[in-house]
Formats: sequence, structure tokens, C-alpha cells
Amino acid sequence: MPDAARRQHGLRVVLRHLYEAGTPRAKRFRYALLVLDILSIGWIVLASFLPLSLLVLTVDVLLGLLLLAEFGFRVAASGVPLRTFLNPLNLADLVAIGSLLLAPLLHGALGFLRVLRTLRLLHSVRLIASLRSDLPFFRRNEEAALAAAQLAVFIFVMTGLVFETQHRTNPGIRNYADALYFTVTSLTTTGYGDVTLPGTTGRLLSVIIMLAGVTLFLRLAQALFRPVRVRFPCPACGLERHEPDAVHCKACGQLLNIPNEGTD
Repeated sequence: MPDAARRQHGLRVVLRHLYEAGTPRAKRFRYALLVLDILSIGWIVLASFLPLSLLVLTVDVLLGLLLLAEFGFRVAASGVPLRTFLNPLNLADLVAIGSLLLAPLLHGALGFLRVLRTLRLLHSVRLIASLRSDLPFFRRNEEAALAAAQLAVFIFVMTGLVFETQHRTNPGIRNYADALYFTVTSLTTTGYGDVTLPGTTGRLLSVIIMLAGVTLFLRLAQALFRPVRVRFPCPACGLERHEPDAVHCKACGQLLNIPNEGTD
């Protein structure tokens, strides 16, 4: 094998280990990616309060380069790079990264594309789920935690859409705080009426927020008030959800050995 091919193969092996393995080093790496995701979204929110300046544009480009490098590592680590690249969530992430890198040329004209970065949190939710062995609280409340995370992602996405489509023309939407206020009052159907989205596009966006928000709230309520279940695949029939103190599978009667905090 040529040296270049050997080095490329070695890099892919290292990256796949970091993205997929269960070693402490790999888990620390993935937690660092989760922090990067949260910080990048935090910057997108913070930048909405700041005037367009050289400092803001510089941070945009540097953040875009960092996220682009992580995107490249993510694709390289995959056993099917083309499929990974064409994944809708990854394509949305790439568009958001492009809007950061091109910020000096666009002068914020396509800033609304940055909201797509929040979709990356959907991947982060799955990352946390894969690391449930490190988080006893998450393991005990996984369904509710995932439902709450999905609701938070929806609020982030809708807030970003409201802000980016309204802040230039709507005096009631001046920053992310105003957009968040409208989003929350709409999805809770409180609707104070002091902030509205005019036009057909605004009304349709309001309808989406209300309908999808109510659905996600109901899902969160069901997860919170449903009897607690633990995830443990039955070795006989494959049923995954059982009562924490279950001794036998309720579907097939197979003897279970569910780990708990006292036997981990």
C-alpha cells in the first residue's frame, strides 16, 4: 500500500474510533463535539444582538472553518462517506457552515441559513442516547429527556426562522429574544397579540408553530407521566421496554437480568 493511502487509511481508523468507539478518549471527543454544537448555536443567537462589524465577521469565518473541519472529519470517519455527505441533516449543516464562511461577502444577506445549524442538535440528541451508560439520570429518564430535547430543537429552529424572516421588516421582532417570545406564546397558544407576523408567509409560519408545538408538548407530557420503563432487549423476543423491577419479560416470559444502579 502506498504511503499516502496508508496514512489516509490510518486517519480514517483514528476518526472512526473517535466517532464510534466506547473508550473514554472517544467519549470525551464526542462530548467536546456536543459542547461545540451548543457554543456555535449560542454564537448565532448572540450575534443577532450585535451590529455587523469586523469582529463579528471574523468570528463567523473562524467558527465556519472550525465547523467545516469537523464536518470533513465526520464524513471521513464514515464507512459510507457519500451516504453520510448526502444525509439531509448533514447537508443542512453544510449550508449553515457555508453561510458563516461567506458572511464577509454576503454582509448578512443569507443569515437566515444559520438557523439550519440548530438541526445539528438532533444528531447531538442521538449522541447523548448512545452515551447513556455515562448518564444514570438520562438512562432513567431517557424518553422524557429526548422529548424535551426535540421540543427545544423545534423552538430553536422556529425562533431562528421567525427572526431571520421578520427582523428586517417587522418592528416587533428586533432580536432573538423577541422571536423567542413570539414562538413560545404561539406554540403554547397563549397568543397575547402584541407581536404578530403579517402577510401570508407570517400566518403560515404561525400555524406551523402552533400545530407542531402542541404535538411536541403532548409527546413530552406523555413521556413525563407515562409509567417509568427501562430499556433492556429481551434475549428471546426482543421487547425493549420493561418495568425497572421486572424479573420476566411480559411478552414471552423469558427470565430477565436487568442491570440496575446496585449491579453496574
